[in-house]
Amino acid sequence: MSRILLALCAVLPIAQPLRAQQFDRRIAEAVERILPQIVEIRHRIHQNPELGNREFETARLIAQHLRELGFEVDTGIAHTGVVGVLRGGRPGPVVAVRADMDALPVTEATDLPFLSVKRTIYLGQDVGVMHACGHDVHVAVQLGVASVLASMQDAIRGTVKLIFQPAEEGPPEGEEGGAELMVREGVLADPRPEVIFGLHTFARMDVGTLGYTPGPALAAVDHFRIDIKGRQAHGASPHLSVDPVVMASQVIMALQTIRSRNLSPLEPSVVTVGIVRGGTRFNIIPAEVHLEGTVRTYSEEVRDIIERRMREILAGITAAAGGTFELDYDRGTPATINDRALTARMVPTLARIVGAGNVREIEPTMGGEDFAYFANEIPGFYFRLGQVAPGTTSGDHHTPTYRADDSMIPIGIRAMAGLVLDYLSSGVDR
Repeated sequence: MSRILLALCAVLPIAQPLRAQQFDRRIAEAVERILPQIVEIRHRIHQNPELGNREFETARLIAQHLRELGFEVDTGIAHTGVVGVLRGGRPGPVVAVRADMDALPVTEATDLPFLSVKRTIYLGQDVGVMHACGHDVHVAVQLGVASVLASMQDAIRGTVKLIFQPAEEGPPEGEEGGAELMVREGVLADPRPEVIFGLHTFARMDVGTLGYTPGPALAAVDHFRIDIKGRQAHGASPHLSVDPVVMASQVIMALQTIRSRNLSPLEPSVVTVGIVRGGTRFNIIPAEVHLEGTVRTYSEEVRDIIERRMREILAGITAAAGGTFELDYDRGTPATINDRALTARMVPTLARIVGAGNVREIEPTMGGEDFAYFANEIPGFYFRLGQVAPGTTSGDHHTPTYRADDSMIPIGIRAMAGLVLDYLSSGVDR
């Protein structure tokens, strides 16, 4: 156990031990009872993945399950989002929990007996569709939490709001969606939660382990598009061209100096060019080259510096060569920042549920997560759920060999249900 976790367990208040033990026992009994149904639901969702803003069948399944449990259910939020509200038998705070529902345009290549063979058209191409980031597990865990809490409704002090979010991976081109749209449409109102919890599978952790990051946990995600324009010419007469290929090459290299020469080496950031597209024939210097990529940061100040330096670099290189440029810099999902006080308060719950030695403080990642839109409105705590079972392997997130094991599901249910009940109980006792 990390020194930080030891300190937290020693000095921070937690729910009364007797009540916590009673809750843990009831949660464990409920999980054992519902687990076969929840695992079957996970398999069904995995075999029938749906891309962002198109999670129609997934949303119907979720709404049906919640209604059968007696939740107040609202649908159609941010296109396909679902919200279920469970009011406990006693007054108390409101807590939200979020799970994302969408899949990715990835062709699955795992040995799972319930693998996806679904295909669809994405950006004009025929592609496979796969839950290559564990969102099927997130939905299953949250439906399991719904079942557990419904079985304990009379003992709950307060209200639980379960948010099932579409399009976490981003909405289709030209559409709005995801957590940002849910917030704009009032998903955190009536009733308004005090805090929000979320979890995510983690392909680099074993089943039975949980990870968390106090403070900055996931980076802001920006998307840039650059068109570098020159003058077309025959490849045998480069002196007659204004060569956008050469300019693009210089730009790609120069962009890396932003990270290495304009920012503190202690300030995390990433500038990545992921697309270089130009030309139609081997012996023609094209008129234009298109670049596209991503910027990852944790600071608005650093975001400003990177965008400014990109424009300065582009202006200098293209002017020197006699070309021009257009830059579209789209500031996307903000950084996900775990509320430090809430994190400190809830980590002992995770330690109690899975054992202190199985809870790890993990490094921040430059990956992004639009849970940030919720956590910017109310305090949030987002943690990671280990997914690799003994004797199995998993590819990384967003790859065809990504493989999350069913054995993680009961651990996720117990952990999340424990967080909810501990927070509601200690909220009343404050």
